[in-house]
Amino acid sequence: MGRICERVLVIPECFKCFILIAMRFVCVLPFSFIVLSAAAQTAKQASPSGVDELLRSGISAQQHGDYQTAIESYRKALAIEPKLAEAQANLGAALEEDIRAMAIVPDKTGVRRNLALAYYKKGDMEHARTEFEAVITARPRDVKAAVLLGYTYIKLEKPAEAVVLLTPLEPGHESDMDFEYVLGDAMIQSGKDTEGIPRMEKAASATHSPDAYVIAGTAHMHRSEFREARADFDTALDLSPTFPGLYTLAGQARDASGDSEASVPAFQAALRADPKDATANLYLGVIRLKQRDFDSARPLLELALELRPGHPLTRLELAKLNGMTGRYAEAAATLEDLEKSDPNWLDPHIELAAIYYKLHRPEDGQRERDIVQQIEAKQQKAGPHPE
Repeated sequence: MGRICERVLVIPECFKCFILIAMRFVCVLPFSFIVLSAAAQTAKQASPSGVDELLRSGISAQQHGDYQTAIESYRKALAIEPKLAEAQANLGAALEEDIRAMAIVPDKTGVRRNLALAYYKKGDMEHARTEFEAVITARPRDVKAAVLLGYTYIKLEKPAEAVVLLTPLEPGHESDMDFEYVLGDAMIQSGKDTEGIPRMEKAASATHSPDAYVIAGTAHMHRSEFREARADFDTALDLSPTFPGLYTLAGQARDASGDSEASVPAFQAALRADPKDATANLYLGVIRLKQRDFDSARPLLELALELRPGHPLTRLELAKLNGMTGRYAEAAATLEDLEKSDPNWLDPHIELAAIYYKLHRPEDGQRERDIVQQIEAKQQKAGPHPE
């Protein structure tokens, strides 16, 4: 599948919701952060009858000035019934009261920390950032607050700020896997892969976290380190076979590392989990095309294009299939359109040269061959692309 890998790493659609890659890498809650949302998860599993109890608990806590307990109770209620107006109104009031409390508390840092956590759990990262920054200003060595602020920066797509914040705090905290996870993720997202990947893999190994292995593996893929990526993805599969999009990533890594045979069961597993996985359909379709199993290749490629209309790689592979099955005019039309969209993409010119000869248009075929030579000469002169 060489040309596909050379052109671009195709990320599964179901995995895009999980990653920010600049990968824009995976934005997964660090391990302790999962604990922070555990109460909300428990609430989601509760019966609707628990909403009233949570609401009463929140009101009682709020009346007694325990705003953090009130905030937690309202959040749990909203996790069950997101549109519960009374809980929404009371949550807003509790947050405002918590802010006013800072004006009369001699040491406001603790209150700010609690408020920052409340905003963080609510998903209000801008306000969480403001409060966490105030905490760090008052307590520069508060590592837990720094980790949360670092992750907040990542969520706000400011990973470089997380790196600046956390790097000076790392000495003495190398065994803190939450710290290493967030710092590693921030480094990867800010382009410091060489430093970030080892930290992420250390956190993955220490905590047996499939999330961390996926982040590290995806970073390896973008560095064309396919064997390393395969090792990370396969380990993640051992830990969590149902991880969304993971079979597709594992199949890509296996194929890119030269083991197309091993990629087939991975892509098949991906399609059993999600028959509409466009990337798995594309890759498996290309493998079948290379095997000259045209009857199997066509429905896979056609579905991939239906799922991602206009996708250049899928259109190219379908054109190749049409050229190999005698549908020359259809293949030529697609390839000509691809050339117009990207005149410097070599593959459509190569395929079109052959198609023109099959259509008894030797002059056009020779023109395409000349273009291929020109593009190859330019590429050779430019040298290899920097990593």
